[in-house]
Amino acid sequence: MSPHIRTLTDTDADLADWIRAMHVGFLFPPSVSEEVLRVRGANIDVTRTQGAFEDERCVATFRSHDQDVSVPGGALVQANAVTNVTVSPTHRRRGLLSRMMAADLAAARERGDVLSTLIAAEYPIYGRYGFGPAAWSTEWTVDLRRAGLDPRRSGPGDGGRIDLVTPEELRKLGPDLFERVRAVRHGMVSRSARWWERSTGMHRIPEEPWKEPFFAVYRSASGEPDGYLAYTADDHWEDGKQPLNTATVRQLVAATPAAERALWLFLCSVDWITLVKTGHRAPDDLLPLLLPDPRAARVTTHADFLWLRIMDVARALEARSYAAEGALVLEVRDESGLSGGRFRLEAGPGGASCAPTTASAELTLGVAELGTLYLGDESAVRLAALGRVEETAPGAAARADALLRTSRRPWCPDVF
Repeated sequence: MSPHIRTLTDTDADLADWIRAMHVGFLFPPSVSEEVLRVRGANIDVTRTQGAFEDERCVATFRSHDQDVSVPGGALVQANAVTNVTVSPTHRRRGLLSRMMAADLAAARERGDVLSTLIAAEYPIYGRYGFGPAAWSTEWTVDLRRAGLDPRRSGPGDGGRIDLVTPEELRKLGPDLFERVRAVRHGMVSRSARWWERSTGMHRIPEEPWKEPFFAVYRSASGEPDGYLAYTADDHWEDGKQPLNTATVRQLVAATPAAERALWLFLCSVDWITLVKTGHRAPDDLLPLLLPDPRAARVTTHADFLWLRIMDVARALEARSYAAEGALVLEVRDESGLSGGRFRLEAGPGGASCAPTTASAELTLGVAELGTLYLGDESAVRLAALGRVEETAPGAAARADALLRTSRRPWCPDVF
């Protein structure tokens, strides 16, 4: 009998079976304790959680939740965030993911979501559903012994200061500060109250050991909190009592360049720290060039991170800002029938309009490629060279770049 797909009921037994299947897919220990059920279950909306069941045993999982994403210009765009997608190894290649994805995207379109988002564990899976990689992530490991920083440096030189704060203090000031950052940095997804509680240790996932970070806040000369840092450190010493400790960044967000510089330099000056692991950063992060010797920062990961699917082309393109004036007719192909069509985009610093049109297309592309271009990170000219977009008017790809590309690269610091 083919597995049947349904939304979950609100019973503990149903949810426990679903969590067990999700654990199998992500190679977690498959048992589900009462504590795991309580902590994970509190974050799950069963009405947006699907499972594939065979003989009443869950063999595939899928859920989504509300989210918004900061786009160029600072607007927050309504999104459907897809997560916890698994198919048990006993039931692969049976179309279970395709059926669950189709149902979820149809529901997102019905709700009026402008985007759908996900963090892809594997690259090849999600392009066939119209998702494209829209923001990339880079991680560096910094060897402070080579960085050339002044060991006598004692703090910010701009009149600001850095304070260590408690988890409770960060829960109070962090959310407003984070929203200030999203207003000036695109690609960042919303954080719920529960996210802040988990990241400060108030709620703990049993299979994820908790180590309380150090929390540091940068305050400007006026006393305004403009950035914060969360980091952990290990305890490693070599022979001769020489420290070889590593600091690992959990979060670093800053509303101003001064705050970002001050927080990085603070971390790089902590006694006994010889290596810094940066965590998920934008590929154009300031850090390497803050160092007298940028080669001390070695790239350890560079990969796709946030993927987008455009659910409503006109609303998506009207929501973001544009640095230059221009117009372009786009033919957007969407095999699912959710969001394709031909649209005329007229945009500039004063705003944008995007509406269906019967004019001849100048640039033809799939909805996944539009998702890749949407946050301004990728080049339409490069995609045209790859054969992934088609110019039907000379110079259309270059005009698309002039409209869509941004001076800073998008950044999504959060897994969801």
